[in-house]
Amino acid sequence: MNVKGKTFTSAIVAFPPGASALPHRHGQAFVYAHVLEGTVRSKLDDKPVITYHQGENWGEQPGAHHVLTENASRTKPAKILVVFVSDTGAKLKVEDPKS
Repeated sequence: MNVKGKTFTSAIVAFPPGASALPHRHGQAFVYAHVLEGTVRSKLDDKPVITYHQGENWGEQPGAHHVLTENASRTKPAKILVVFVSDTGAKLKVEDPKS
C-alpha cells in the first residue's frame, strides 16, 4: 500500500512468562495489536485494564498512553503482532521519562 508520507510497519513482540513493557506512547501512529499466542493485559490512558486472549485484538489512537502491557501468565509465553501506521521517519515507541 502506498500512502504518501505514511509508513506501515509491523513487528512481533514476544513476552516471556510474567514480562511487561514499560509505560510508553507511539507518537502520532495508529496502532493495531493482535494476540498471536497466550494472554496479554493492556491499559490505555485512564481506561480499565483489559485482558486479551489468543485471536483477540485492540487498536490505539495516535497519542494514546499505553500504561500497561503485560503477559498475564507467569508460566506461558505470550506474543502479539503490532501494526503501526505512522508518519514516515517517526519514532514508533517512546518510553515514559524515568522519574
